[in-house]
Amino acid sequence: MLNDSRRPALTPDEINKISVLGLAHVGDAVYELLVRSWLCTKEPGRVSDIHGKTVEYVNATAQAAAAERILPALSEAEHAVFRRGRNAKVNSVPHNSTIAEYHFSTGLETLFGWLYLSGEEQRIEELFHLCTGE
Repeated sequence: MLNDSRRPALTPDEINKISVLGLAHVGDAVYELLVRSWLCTKEPGRVSDIHGKTVEYVNATAQAAAAERILPALSEAEHAVFRRGRNAKVNSVPHNSTIAEYHFSTGLETLFGWLYLSGEEQRIEELFHLCTGE
């Protein structure tokens, strides 16, 4: 079932049953959509230029830096979700990032996936603004 925002209507127990990497998978899409939307409104222009900028924000190194910026603002529950994602066992790491950056990036994506599935759109906006430094 979907609710009005086209987000699955899940209970907290159902969300907690989703694997950490499943939450990160959702969070990756949420984060990239936020970046794409933000860039389209911030710097309208050619799609190829916007895509290039998107890649600058949606990669393990940039997302790890964004995670570092939001860590002080996280609640205890949010920090626990982030830690679960950061500590997840991954099988591969992109060539252009370190294992630490990739783990922090996964933590960020896990948090955004968890917040999205929890219906916390306002909190996502707050944290995304911290991620972008705006």
